[in-house]
Amino acid sequence: MRVVDLGLTPHSQAEALQLAAVAEVQAGGEDILFLVEHPRVITLGLQGGGENLHVSAAQLASQGIELARTRRGGNITCHFPGQLVAYPIFRVDKRRGGIRTFFADMEEAVIRCCARFGVAVERRQGFPGVWISCQAMHRKICSMGIGVKRGVTYHGLALNVGPDVSLFQLITLCGIAGAEATSLARESGRAIDMKEVKDVLADEFRALFAHPPLA
Repeated sequence: MRVVDLGLTPHSQAEALQLAAVAEVQAGGEDILFLVEHPRVITLGLQGGGENLHVSAAQLASQGIELARTRRGGNITCHFPGQLVAYPIFRVDKRRGGIRTFFADMEEAVIRCCARFGVAVERRQGFPGVWISCQAMHRKICSMGIGVKRGVTYHGLALNVGPDVSLFQLITLCGIAGAEATSLARESGRAIDMKEVKDVLADEFRALFAHPPLA
């Protein structure tokens, strides 16, 4: 598995890189994990999400916020500096358990990553992604949505790292009423180094995916 840090890259440029990498992996290349931060952008998934956007496209443009439609699963979400986005370009057509297991392993990688920063998180049945372990309210720390082209995945996950998650105020998070965004910095009560989170998440991906069991 090759890990590529794209730094701060516009969403459209990262999507083009993903599609090129998908073709590379389909042709027999090794799996690739892109790690990236995006300038502010709100994305809509295959389930739509426009109804969960609280402002107009013109208002977004006036604030320098991009609005993009994607081919990933899921509803509406946000990307911004201070959020770590991971795009695994992985062959899954021969992986035991297929897409369901792949998705669960992505969640597991994030769960392990958060634990290494002292933040307890969990899955929430029926709601993809990773959530803070709290019964009183639903705080989401990581959103997920993938696409698959001829047995190879693209798109992936977005883990909130820094304290500023204010962009989520412009949407109903993932279309889930009452859900709130949180981050590693907010939950741990301290500053979190993005480079360290990238290294830890890459380590957990390697542990779970570098030698996947075949069907």
